[in-house]
Amino acid sequence: MRIAVVGAGAIGGFIAAAIHRSGAHVAVVARGKHLAAIERDGLRVKSDFGELQARVDAAPDLRELGDFDALLLTFKSHQWHELLPQLEPFAQTNTTIATLQNGVPFWYVRDVPLTSVDPGGRIARLFPDEQVVGGVVHVSGHITSPGRIVQSGGTRYVLGPPAGGTSARSERLIELFSRAELSPEPDANVRATVWLKLVNNVGLNAVSVLRRMTIAPMLANPAARAEVRALMSEALHVGQALGVVAEVDIDARIAYAARLDDVKTSMLQDYERGRPLEMEPILGAVLELANRFAVGVPHVRAAYDALHAAAH
Repeated sequence: MRIAVVGAGAIGGFIAAAIHRSGAHVAVVARGKHLAAIERDGLRVKSDFGELQARVDAAPDLRELGDFDALLLTFKSHQWHELLPQLEPFAQTNTTIATLQNGVPFWYVRDVPLTSVDPGGRIARLFPDEQVVGGVVHVSGHITSPGRIVQSGGTRYVLGPPAGGTSARSERLIELFSRAELSPEPDANVRATVWLKLVNNVGLNAVSVLRRMTIAPMLANPAARAEVRALMSEALHVGQALGVVAEVDIDARIAYAARLDDVKTSMLQDYERGRPLEMEPILGAVLELANRFAVGVPHVRAAYDALHAAAH
């Protein structure tokens, strides 16, 4: 298989290096100093597999890299608009589109697409469910310097077709990830798993930025932990109104996060670097769906407004 990782940041760069290590052909889309370092020295990753160095094809534009059997989308969800021209040539082709991103993906709500995720439904019209594999990433990492990445938090990836069950596309990706030792899990209900990851992101990412805290001290602080819990509970209630999840033990999810290696959320990393935050596909989508289903989410609204103020 010919694989392209679109967005070779901390997560995408690690995936690309692991796939390269397995012997498969992989190329990456990156930009700026990070791209220059990859072109010069390859991707250099300190990982659960040890030190990896992967010399891969790299370019700022996917169209420069050729044809692919699968595109692994690891760019931030709010970057769809700027990257869509690169992805359009692959629409409704045999190329698999795998969404490995935080937030609500474009395929999640097709009947009246979400303005916060896919204004006007442009993305959804290009990529039907039959071409898509949904994914949930349970891995952490950060870029330490251009071309250099540190990965942590395990190697678990959950993959499944948007419509549920299984598909030939998802099975091929699971085989690819297995060869790369990336601990893939088939998921017959990836929609539920996506929402449960979103529940975590709404609480952990938002509070980490608003309090400028990494996860371990944040969850050790009673007031911050209560804020996280309130946000997660509201996001869960929206998912229940949507009919994608049932009752979940929020306190158990928080306790599990508190036991992990102390990490800096991706949203906090972006905030500290002065980059746009993934607010719309995470909190914005929850607000939009809460409005559709008449679910009260005052804490999510307050966090969304506070993040907007902090980011400007």
